[in-house]
Formats: sequence, C-alpha cells, structure tokens
Amino acid sequence: MAQDTDALRFFLPGPDRTGPRIRPRIRPVFLAYLGCPGRCLFCAQHLQTGRGVVGPEQAYESLEQDLARAAEAGDRPFELAFYGGTFSLLPGDWTARFLGLAAAYKRRGQVSRVRCSTRPDAVDPGLLAELGDLGLDLVELGVQSFDDQALAASGRGYSGRTALEACRMVREAGLGLGVQLMPGLPGDRPGVFAADAALAAGLRPECARLYPCLVIRGTALAGLWERGRYRPWDPERTVLELSRALPVLWSAGVAVIRMGLAPEAGLVENLLAGPWHPALGQSVRARVLLDAVRARVLELGRAPRRLRAPARHRGEILGHGRELAGDYAGLGLWPGGLLFWDQDFFELD
Repeated sequence: MAQDTDALRFFLPGPDRTGPRIRPRIRPVFLAYLGCPGRCLFCAQHLQTGRGVVGPEQAYESLEQDLARAAEAGDRPFELAFYGGTFSLLPGDWTARFLGLAAAYKRRGQVSRVRCSTRPDAVDPGLLAELGDLGLDLVELGVQSFDDQALAASGRGYSGRTALEACRMVREAGLGLGVQLMPGLPGDRPGVFAADAALAAGLRPECARLYPCLVIRGTALAGLWERGRYRPWDPERTVLELSRALPVLWSAGVAVIRMGLAPEAGLVENLLAGPWHPALGQSVRARVLLDAVRARVLELGRAPRRLRAPARHRGEILGHGRELAGDYAGLGLWPGGLLFWDQDFFELD
C-alpha cells in the first residue's frame, strides 16, 4: 500500500511498538488481612476482592483442591498469585507452605510462575533470597506512594525512601518487580502522582497497577470523609492524571496491568465516594490515544481527512460509551474519518 506523502504514521507510547501485550493468565489466591501488621485507613480487602476473610488453613486447603482440579481438567498453565494481606509476613510457616504447594505444581507444569503482593517494609535481602529459593518469581509491592507526606497522612508507617529501597531490593534479589500506586491518598497535592509515576517508571518494574483511592464503608478513611477531612479525586481529574502517567510508564516498558478496582458486588454496594468506574482503564487508554492524535493533527498543520487505526483498538478508541466521539467529531474524524486496518501503526492524513 502506497503511503500518502502528506500522511503521518505513529505508534502509541510503549506497547504498540511491540504489538499488543499478551496478558499472563493469573489465578489469584486472596489472603485478606493475613500477615498485615495493622489495617490501613483505606483498606477493606474483603469488599475490594469480593472474597470473605478466611484463615490460612482454609485458604491452603482450598488452593490445594483448586490446583488438583486444574491439573485433572488439563487446564492451561497459569501464574499463581497470592494477593491480599502481607504475604511475606504470614504467621508461622505459612508463607513457606503456600510456596511449597505452588512449587509442586510448578514442577508439574501446571503453574508457570508464582507472584505475591506485600508491603515495602515487609521485605529485606535475606527474606527475598529465601522466597526466591522457595520458588517465588515476582513481588508486587504495595508502594501506594513515594511521597512522605502522603504516606504519613495515610498511616502507612514507612517512608518514600523505604519504598524505593524495597523496590531495588526486589530487583537485586533477581525477582520480578511489580509496583502498585494509589493516587489521591490523604496528603495528596498537585504533582504528587506525576512524581510517583515517574519514580516508578525509573525503577523499570515489570508491571504496575494504578488504584485511585476510594472511600469504602467501614474504613477509617470513611470517617475522615464524613467529617470533611478528606476529599477524593473526581472522575475528570482521575482520567486526566492517569492518562498523563500511562505514557510515562509505557515508555519505560512497564505493563500497566490494572487501573481501578474490579467491579465486585461488595465493593459497589459499600462505595461511599471516589472515582470508581467499571471501565476506568478503557477511558484512560482512550484519552491517551486522543492526546496522541491531537498532537499529530497539530503536526499535520491542517484539518485531517482520516485516521487509520490498528483494528485491535476498535473497541476502545472512542472510550467508554463513545464518550470521546464529540472530540473526534471536533477534529473532523468522526464518524466517517475513522477507519481500522490490520497494520500495527496509526496513520493520519
């Protein structure tokens, strides 16, 4: 196909340069509150995950049965992920026992990798080496923020330096690193999340999750909100801030594997305030693309005739419920000027 000499070709920052990312098949094991030294003021794990609170014995037995059923059914290999709680601080020898069970199915080829989530102040070089020897492959650190003021106001109990050092320790232990950020915490100020995203990108983690702070019934944060001492981000600011951070992370090769909490029934029913939306990720990615298109229109220097986009973006280019259709219409590209093709790049002419 001959290219229009006046056309501009471009990629989205990061993922489009290597084609669509293949998301790993992750099977989560939720260990709500287990091992946690305290309950964070925003935390309601039993509502956020849609799973009840169980002890380690029941969680272990359930996992044992699930893994046996998966092997018997011939399920494709999957990553096993221990989420909720503080995995590296589980009581007794439960951390080793869970990893031992995972390792047994890893040797059989049923489990491809093992990951966990934990706190930045719950790791050290010796512990990480031990966990790696037991078969752990990746650690997702619930950093939430690298900003001392936000961490202090949120009662996290560690500093930004502790969070940075924990990330580096995970990398130095030869383990994969994941970083979880929570924009809009108490103590937030303009520029805090942008700085957090830049710091996270500089660490080159394998993956990141972005969970805007929410006010959930029964949490200490709900009390602050009810007394007017905390104001969560509104949806507009959330999409704007995340759409600015996403290219920063993508350009560093970071896979952003989640934006916003999943729509669990318990969460939705108990959400008091905050920028929750079931399609937040779609809205953010669509805004990133719109910003890229606008920049290319300026570069083109005239009204565009059409935009050809990779077919894999068909379902999200206009955002959730075609929320950005008016923006593309304002550029003269909707409805007739937006086309899809089997190329892996965009073309504007």
